Amino acid sequence: MKRAILTIAIVAMGLTATFAQDTTRRARMNRPKLTAEQRAERSTAVMEKKLALTADQKTKVYAIELDRAKKAEAMWTTEAKDRKAKRDEMKASMQKSKADLENVLTAEQKTKLEAFRAEGREKAGKMREGLRKGKGDKKPVVSNPPSQG
Repeated sequence: MKRAILTIAIVAMGLTATFAQDTTRRARMNRPKLTAEQRAERSTAVMEKKLALTADQKTKVYAIELDRAKKAEAMWTTEAKDRKAKRDEMKASMQKSKADLENVLTAEQKTKLEAFRAEGREKAGKMREGLRKGKGDKKPVVSNPPSQG
């Protein structure tokens, strides 16, 4: 009888620990993969909303974003060892797309875009800081401290 109760208690504790896991992180990671065209459409739509793009600007921005998304997709489909070699190439490509984008925008739109990017960098920094915060700043817990004397 004691053995049966002990077995049921162990199973119950195991199930409780299993269902107590945080699944929000896993749910975020299972997002559908977007194609280069979908990413370009999404970023163009955001810029159109934030920067009030004209129809001509919208088509030019879409072309720039599509080119950038295709190059990024090509880089991420390569093997990890090749990514390091392509990093400088990708960085130059990003600088070119940024310059092309700035050629399309007006001065007022450029300042709005820079403010939007700065806000994004700030949010990303806070997220990184939050992730780092829980890793190395805690002192180790000593259950049996040595006696003084």
